[in-house]
Amino acid sequence: MSKKTEEIKDKKGNIIALVIYKSYHKRGTTFFTPKNFSHQLAFISRKKGEIIKAHSHKKINVKITSTQETIFIKKGKVTIDLYDEKKNYLTSRILTSGDVILLASGGHGFKALDILEMVEVKQGPYISDNYKIIYDTGK
Repeated sequence: MSKKTEEIKDKKGNIIALVIYKSYHKRGTTFFTPKNFSHQLAFISRKKGEIIKAHSHKKINVKITSTQETIFIKKGKVTIDLYDEKKNYLTSRILTSGDVILLASGGHGFKALDILEMVEVKQGPYISDNYKIIYDTGK
């Protein structure tokens, strides 16, 4: 049986990424992220006709000290290289259409293995590309 979810950690035990493979399924609502993450990720499954009551969220002030992002692979195949906070390479994962990854900390790079379409979601506001730290990995 293939993996349905995966938590990838660095040597210190910090969560670098969370992967939800397209094969994952569970009834109800499952949160994969710890409550202290600035970006929350959940899987929601409901039966036909079930209702999630209309709602909104209270406005709160929060201090965000790092950017976390979620990538949805819509089409194709991609290698995602993962790095720790000190820019050391940790591991790679190949993801395909239907897979989702939350990039929680450290660094990451992508290589399209097929024609690739991804959707990226992260908290804003967007400041500029000047806030990216580019790694010299040779890739």
